[in-house]
Amino acid sequence: MTPKPLKDNLNYSQTGGWPVSKTLTRADLSEAVHRQVGLSRSDSAELVKTVLDVVAQAVATGENVKLSSFGTFIVRWKRARMGRNPKTGEEVPITQRRVLVFRPSQVMKNRVNGLANGGEAD
Repeated sequence: MTPKPLKDNLNYSQTGGWPVSKTLTRADLSEAVHRQVGLSRSDSAELVKTVLDVVAQAVATGENVKLSSFGTFIVRWKRARMGRNPKTGEEVPITQRRVLVFRPSQVMKNRVNGLANGGEAD
C-alpha cells in the first residue's frame, strides 16, 4: 500500500521553482497515523509521542539511532577550540560538546531527488 502524501499545499513560486511546504509537525504525524492506520486520534498522538521519546532518549544517552530506509541519527563529539566573536573580533573559547547529526539513507536521498531507489529520474 502506497502511503498518501501528507501535504498537497506545495508552493513552487519561491526558491527558483523548488517546492516549498509548511513544516511537518508532530500533530501532522499523529493525523497521518490516524488516517492511514486507523487508530483513534488520541492513540495516534500517544504512539507518535512514544516513538519520538524513545528516539530522543537513545540519542541523549549517546546511542546512534538507525531507521531503515530513512536515515541515522549520530551523536558526535566536537572538540574544544577557539572561536571569534564576529562583532568584536575577540577570541572566545568554545567548549567541547556533543552534536546530533542526521545522515539520510540512500533510499531517502533518492526520494528527495525524485529517483526510484537509485534509478533514473522519472
